[in-house]
Amino acid sequence: MLANLASRLVARTARRAATFSTSSIASSDKLFVHRNTPENNTDVPFKFTPENLKRAEEIIAKYPPQYKKGAIMPLLDLGQRQHGFTSISVMNEVARLLESPPMRVYEVATFYTMFNRDPIGKHFIQVCTTTPCELCGASTIVKTIEQHLGIKLGQTTNDKLFTLVEVECAGACVNAPDLTPESTKKILDTIKAGGVPKAGPQSARKGCEPHGGATTLLEEPTGPGVWPPGCLAIIA
Repeated sequence: MLANLASRLVARTARRAATFSTSSIASSDKLFVHRNTPENNTDVPFKFTPENLKRAEEIIAKYPPQYKKGAIMPLLDLGQRQHGFTSISVMNEVARLLESPPMRVYEVATFYTMFNRDPIGKHFIQVCTTTPCELCGASTIVKTIEQHLGIKLGQTTNDKLFTLVEVECAGACVNAPDLTPESTKKILDTIKAGGVPKAGPQSARKGCEPHGGATTLLEEPTGPGVWPPGCLAIIA
């Protein structure tokens, strides 16, 4: 009996193992671990300009002394605007000003994608690949840009003109169906030629109206006290 039970358990385990599967790991284009480079290391000095230092002091003054570490994000943003990207030296200077352990600043800078940990090109291309955009062909747009510019996600063109990254939601889900490979290449070529591409939707849409035209509010709206046709008002 024991032998028979053991054989059944082995068979059941084998069946379960046969149904177990895994999928490939999707890695980000960025690994937020600092690696020294010629342009990003602790030997590259950074100090706020007198104007920005005054602005930093004004920001810090908005917080109670015991909570001034709350100014980490605005100071990092100020440092990135001055330096061009959020280098290790920018983060260390912010930590010094706020009398905060540098690790607290590193944690913020590596969590938010708004802080660029490496130098970027003149034109910063950010492509959203989350669900609404992916369903409308975001991966195709990424491949189009990569092939047209000769770079991969996270890379910058040799002329320092374009940097391409993947982001989590750009807050324009309603416009997700708008870009096509053709319109994408047209935008890039316009920028390369020194021009300014059309702002907003690249199709015939205006603003965030539905793709294909309006489907609601097609008639003149009625005013207060006017009942739509077919409605029966019962007033007690």
